[in-house]
Amino acid sequence: MTQDEMILSALKAGNKLTPEDALRRFGCMRLAARINDLRGQGHRIEAEMVDVPTREGTAKVARYWMPAEQAELFEIPRPKLVWEDG
Repeated sequence: MTQDEMILSALKAGNKLTPEDALRRFGCMRLAARINDLRGQGHRIEAEMVDVPTREGTAKVARYWMPAEQAELFEIPRPKLVWEDG
């Protein structure tokens, strides 16, 4: 599974991701680049700037999420497979 697929799956599941989350969970050091790729594929991904603690105080980073109605659009019903002895 690619980083794009893992990130998209996490966003569809309702998770909000920061660069630290992406590094820890997926080994992704460039979350903004992956988000840009996903947006280029037509996915609607929202962002907000949040404060995170640093050694010197705080820094602002982007936190990304996918609106619930957008995640539902990409859920494709899968046909039920029936095996017949033949």
